[in-house]
Amino acid sequence: MPGDSLRHVLDGYKVLDFTQYVAGPTATLMMAEMGAEIIKVELAPAGDPSRRLPTVKDRRSGYFVQHNRGKQSLCLDARAPAGKEILRDLVARVDVVVENFAPGVISRLGFGYAEVSRINPRAVMCSISSFGQKGPLSALTGYDWSGAAYGGVAHMIGDADGPPTVPMVALGDVSTGVHAMGAIACALLARERTGKGQYLDIALLDTYFHYHEAGVQMASLSGGRFAPKRSGRHSYYVAPAGVFRARDRYIIVFALEDHQWSALCELMGRPELARNSRFANAAARVESLAEVIGLIEGWFASMPSDEATMAALRERRIPHAPVLTVEEAMRHPHLRERGTIRRVRDRILGEFELPGFALRFSDYQPLELDAPLLGEHNAAVLGRYLGYPAERVRELEQRGVLHSAPY
Repeated sequence: MPGDSLRHVLDGYKVLDFTQYVAGPTATLMMAEMGAEIIKVELAPAGDPSRRLPTVKDRRSGYFVQHNRGKQSLCLDARAPAGKEILRDLVARVDVVVENFAPGVISRLGFGYAEVSRINPRAVMCSISSFGQKGPLSALTGYDWSGAAYGGVAHMIGDADGPPTVPMVALGDVSTGVHAMGAIACALLARERTGKGQYLDIALLDTYFHYHEAGVQMASLSGGRFAPKRSGRHSYYVAPAGVFRARDRYIIVFALEDHQWSALCELMGRPELARNSRFANAAARVESLAEVIGLIEGWFASMPSDEATMAALRERRIPHAPVLTVEEAMRHPHLRERGTIRRVRDRILGEFELPGFALRFSDYQPLELDAPLLGEHNAAVLGRYLGYPAERVRELEQRGVLHSAPY
């Protein structure tokens, strides 16, 4: 168990990681960032499919590197008797088992929760899937946007008179991984009190549905009279809250509180609007949204520059933000100072930038982590955790139970 002298908060915890792509690897990456030992089980011969996603440089997947830093790669034939024996012995020695296969796959491999719990009653097991382990949709395969579609989230994105759309980031996958990490940490805390592990069922769809901050309760409380709908660049239930066209870029403005709206009216040279019944509160401003947009964008256009506009908004403490491109965000001094954008070194790709670790701890600094080559840690894992001598590792390699590759 973790001792007094910790590398980070999860130092000493051991995780057997059967995950691939993004959602599952996000959970175990976050645990690696907090010092946990991650044994990434990759199925022979090719391993995590994200190793083969489009590459930018030197045939090494930056996608794989981003999501798998700090992990040890054990690549084996999980259906071979010797491979199963290795996995059973590892289950007995770890604190956490994480998998994100389709429901039923891990059980067919022989490592469902009933078997994991029999081998190691203290183990916390987390299954991450698109639709959960139970329910009418559970047998379906799916990816990030599947959850956005079934969860009503895609329906809420896009112009009011246009088709639904989806976020061009792995919003669901990453946040599902974060939810899983939080559940695992809390289950480990409970284990410290009870001595027993438990099973966690974390679904992409459940996570996506959790993002409805207003629409679900509004539809329910109205008895169906209110139908949440996509409304393009602006909120459908409060105003002003949206994306406004400025001179050279788009700026998001939130002036929801009456004092914020009053301050914005003064900036625009129209203080009387704060007392006008058509703009008196957020709900009234939604009804007059076209006029609100025209007023704000007209003021933006009259300003000498977008920098001057944002300086004025900042002076009156009106919440706003420029819509930055990915490259602009990567260069922003705030993101760089906080480590939100982080420079890493990969032995093949060299130095490049990735999203940094989002959690900040007063007693610990970010760890320097490396992404593994396929099967790179076969000998190290089997030797350290199971006591296999080098001769046995070589024999398993010759028999095709273990596999490795230089990528």
